[in-house]
Amino acid sequence: MGRHHAAKFIDSLRLHVRGGAGGTGYPKYGGVGGPGGSVYVVAKEGCSLRDVVRRHPTKRVAASGGGNSQARRILGEPGTDVTVQVPVGVSVIDDCGRNLGELDADGSSVLVARGGPGGCPTNQYNGARGQAHTVTLDLKLIADVGLVGFPNAGKSTLLKAISRASPRIASYPFTTLRPSVGTVQYPDLRQLSVADLPGLVEGAHANEGLGHRFLKHVERTKLLLLVVDALGFRLSPRHRHRSCLETVLLLNKELELYKEDLLLKPAVLVVNKMDLSGADAVLRDVKAALRDLPGLLAEVPEELRPTRALQLDDVLAISARSDARSVQRVKWRLRELLDLHAEQRADPAATENQAAARLSAQTAEAGPRLV
Repeated sequence: MGRHHAAKFIDSLRLHVRGGAGGTGYPKYGGVGGPGGSVYVVAKEGCSLRDVVRRHPTKRVAASGGGNSQARRILGEPGTDVTVQVPVGVSVIDDCGRNLGELDADGSSVLVARGGPGGCPTNQYNGARGQAHTVTLDLKLIADVGLVGFPNAGKSTLLKAISRASPRIASYPFTTLRPSVGTVQYPDLRQLSVADLPGLVEGAHANEGLGHRFLKHVERTKLLLLVVDALGFRLSPRHRHRSCLETVLLLNKELELYKEDLLLKPAVLVVNKMDLSGADAVLRDVKAALRDLPGLLAEVPEELRPTRALQLDDVLAISARSDARSVQRVKWRLRELLDLHAEQRADPAATENQAAARLSAQTAEAGPRLV
């Protein structure tokens, strides 16, 4: 049990934080008490929320109080500030649900509990208490690419094939129970980060399955990589079998229902397990259906129909286990698209023709595309 607990991934943590009280003033000489120390949360690369628990096992963090004013020291000594190191990607939420800050860069910080002012004439020389409340540290992984799919679609196999990550892989659903991030490295030493996230189930937007614990990690990725099984998916005998195309629509709908802004992210669809019998015909049908999205959405049942469709930059066919060439094409295509969208963000006035020309040149340099 202890070993299992130690390995558990933590992406949310509540801490009680308290600033130090201000020191007492010295009325006789007009002395001012020292201000209490404050509590800050600071982002640090390589840190984890489990490290926070190790350093603060009681989950209570308090700064020291300010020193009292004395005849020999008219100005009381200030209390010592306390910093809580957290991983990059943490949102700090107070107990009223207000967002105190986003720690998206190494070294960024948020003041979470201010120390009380020292005693002085305006407060009758009585030092004030520091702020005290509970904050939630909510981690959302920051990665270039987020793998999105139903369980057993082959996300972990793909991540292992294109990166240096070693995710757990097996032929049954929910092998991935916690997010992991792999690094994709290119010959010129360029690196991309890819997050392998636990598989979705229908109803994830309403917190079914791993629900929000999965979906929140998609928010800080730059590109969505949807991975689907060419022959569809069925979670268990109690669930309906969903075809490859139905899986794509359901993933689209779950993302939309959780947070519609996710549909604005660049997205690529990967149809995996193309080595299986009948996969080629499925791929042709999926591509044809996605080319006529308005017609497709008009025909599908409401339970599958998103209000707004993801704008897919590409549809790629792979066999993550047995076709290394197809996996390499995915690897290079991700780089091309991330670079293209970075250029477009830097130059919003660029026309679609200019963007297409740049992409064509990049693609020609990297080699032929798979589809």
